[in-house]
Amino acid sequence: MNPRTLAIALAVIALLLTAACGGSSTSSRPAAEPRNNPGNAVPSLAQDQEAGAAGERDTTADQISTFALDVDTASYGYAKRILQEGGLPEPGRIRPEEFVNSFRQDYKEPGDDGFTVHMDGARMPENGTALIRVGLQTRRADSQARRPANLTFVVDVSGSMGEPGRLDLVREALHKLVDQLGPGDQVSIVAFSTQARLILSMTPATGRDQLHAAIDRLGVEDSTNLETGLTAGYAEAARAFRPAATNRVILLSDGLANTGDTSWQGILDRVAESAGRQITLLCVGVGRDYGDQLMEQLADNGDGAAVYVSSVDDARKVFVEQLATNLDLRARDAKAQVVFNPSAVESYHLIGYENRQIATEDFRDDTKDGGEIGPGHSVTALYEVRLRSGASGQLATATVRWQDPDTRGPGETSRSLESADLSASVWRESSPRFQVDVVAAAFAEYLRTREEIAGVGARELAGHATRLAASTEDAAVTELAGLIDRAASLG
Repeated sequence: MNPRTLAIALAVIALLLTAACGGSSTSSRPAAEPRNNPGNAVPSLAQDQEAGAAGERDTTADQISTFALDVDTASYGYAKRILQEGGLPEPGRIRPEEFVNSFRQDYKEPGDDGFTVHMDGARMPENGTALIRVGLQTRRADSQARRPANLTFVVDVSGSMGEPGRLDLVREALHKLVDQLGPGDQVSIVAFSTQARLILSMTPATGRDQLHAAIDRLGVEDSTNLETGLTAGYAEAARAFRPAATNRVILLSDGLANTGDTSWQGILDRVAESAGRQITLLCVGVGRDYGDQLMEQLADNGDGAAVYVSSVDDARKVFVEQLATNLDLRARDAKAQVVFNPSAVESYHLIGYENRQIATEDFRDDTKDGGEIGPGHSVTALYEVRLRSGASGQLATATVRWQDPDTRGPGETSRSLESADLSASVWRESSPRFQVDVVAAAFAEYLRTREEIAGVGARELAGHATRLAASTEDAAVTELAGLIDRAASLG
């Protein structure tokens, strides 16, 4: 086993042993690569050793964890498709936070346009560790209550989109979205392959026949010049910009740029510049051959989100059920900071969020980029912590900071977790939704290793998922159980 594989394996042993006996060891990775690392690299064994024997953050010297909020779910959506087709996803495409954030939560909503902060956790008494969950929630809004939207669809019609189920699915998704829009919304359509062209300038959503006809004209052409497509799309969005509206570019593509400026940084810089002018980006990925990392980085730099659709049901979820969430904004540049009490917590490890971590001092610097959050969005972060002997009192305080999407005025809210708030066991006493999050995170870690760990495999996780599907009556959890079973059979 090479050093990198061993390092990853050490991280996964911790979470999967929880599934075996209600507890967890604390072998884990150290604080990960900074934000905007396109490789999403996993730290080496040497880096783990430098960070401490357990590969965790020592809270005596550094008790603060700071990261930009992330509502992307593309990593889970893509992994789901690959598993359903009988394959295993590449480890480098697995982002645990996107697995966890793909599932419904039960956090209380705030009464205003800010956030509620939820904290809970469960002990693993046999080795003095615990899992702590930080949940953040915005208030929902129905489609009728949201602000009007200026939407610029940037549609990939390159040759690779000719694969069965790609461009057809994109057209179906766009038709569904147009049917959900209100009288104050407007739509424009840009298509790109080797070159980009404006199919339809900004048109009121009341002209549905004209919009549907333009969508039907989309057909497969040549190469994938993603740069020219985004440049043309943002130019159209800027031309039709409405200050009182949500101005958003929606990119529908397989993310496989092969002509024009194919350097990631060149494209990312253009997207970030437009985001600074309050034009946000939603990346909708399609296709089995999929440029996952580029699409994720585009969403990050474009103050938006990345989702993946592989079926009409997925398209309905994104563009019908979650329309207000995916089109409107509750918060700009949202960040979370968790401060651990060093007298109670010896060390901690944030599961996932490797390329969303930011410097501690940037938390209250409102010029620094965070995450854009829509109405009804929940964001969940899981920490593995090693508790000090006899730890009592306050364990950690979580704070979320954001800016109002219109005024850019900052807001903050916090919540603390006491040692008495920890459940005695993950599987016997914690809430069902907490357990679903643990299963999702453990499954993501399992997929990143491609190995059975200490005799504790994916099938036991599937058993927990099956039990939780019954208690939550959630079809998504039932689907998760099936995916874990499939991964176990392939592994």
